[in-house]
Amino acid sequence: MIDHLSRAVISDPEQNLAIEQKESDHILPDSKMTPLRFRKRTLHETKIRTHSTLTENVLSHKLQFDGRIMSRNGRDACRELIGFFFTHNQSLTIYEYRQFGKNRTIVLPFIQKSIYSHQCGRRKGKQYRLGDFYVGATLTFLSSDHASLPESIKENTFLKLRITHIDQIALDSLKTASMDQEDDIVIQETNDRLVFKAIQDVLKEKLHKRGVRILTGLGKYFQQLDKEGNGLLDKADFKEALKVFHLEVSEKDFESAWLILDDNGNGKADYGEFKRGIIGEMNEHRKSYVRKAFMKLDFNKTGSVPITNIRKCYCAKKHSQVISGHSTEEEIKSSFLETLKFACSKSDEVSYGEFEDYYEGLSIEIIDDEDFVTILRTPWGI
Repeated sequence: MIDHLSRAVISDPEQNLAIEQKESDHILPDSKMTPLRFRKRTLHETKIRTHSTLTENVLSHKLQFDGRIMSRNGRDACRELIGFFFTHNQSLTIYEYRQFGKNRTIVLPFIQKSIYSHQCGRRKGKQYRLGDFYVGATLTFLSSDHASLPESIKENTFLKLRITHIDQIALDSLKTASMDQEDDIVIQETNDRLVFKAIQDVLKEKLHKRGVRILTGLGKYFQQLDKEGNGLLDKADFKEALKVFHLEVSEKDFESAWLILDDNGNGKADYGEFKRGIIGEMNEHRKSYVRKAFMKLDFNKTGSVPITNIRKCYCAKKHSQVISGHSTEEEIKSSFLETLKFACSKSDEVSYGEFEDYYEGLSIEIIDDEDFVTILRTPWGI
């Protein structure tokens, strides 16, 4: 629960409401949102002094969402974020949910409450509105605008957040009252998705057979090319990568995709965005379990896990091949570690990005969500 000192420091009534929501409602990625009438209401029962003319009723017109940072840095990728979008003035605020020790948890400001605009993509320069908030949506911010961000995040020009969970009841209610209309940008974005889907469909069969090897190999290949460490590569690098990994894409399809990816027109694109566009990515339900498994392994929150720790924690006892008697636990464990090591730039540790690449590749080979979740939960005990 949030300590009383943290409550005292925050005088903005909107931030108070945000903290109240988080304090009474810590939603895990795989849990269900409950109707507001069933939730514990703590601060609503107290008197909040405010010099603002905004009433609690106006401030209650807000949408709560959970999010994650899109990053290969393990410490950043595993940060737990909660945000609120206020419809009365189209502003938003985001907090980081931080745990200290076993029993003490607090919420710290991450993105200060203000009105923000998209920094990338078709909506660049457009102010955020209700229609921009849904599970799987990406929110972009200029890192330089937020001095309090961790240094590892400020190294990148943009901070990109992915919405992982949303208060669907509130969203449906707010949408009913909203005048948010579709526009030309929505049509353009739909066309962009169709361009990527066409490429993904062409590559699907090859990826289905060799998903893990290709995804882990690509991740390692891109890291080696990224001499500046900013995640950006040029057009020729991506063309060469497709050739190296035998991922045949027609010139027309590649050029169509490149026009979307190079949205700044500077001849470079983020290789994470390239992989997500050309190959696709697992859904947020699956991703939540990947993050959960890594967080369990990375108990020191360094962003990397020693191979020795993975060997100790990985349990193959309930693996189907062990149960059937076709393989021993040690054989399954050794096979897993060998494949994982192939993805690693260092021989003695695994970064979050490399861990994610492995399961991103495995996800391509598994159709059913629950089968994928079982494959993650069983060996890691999550």
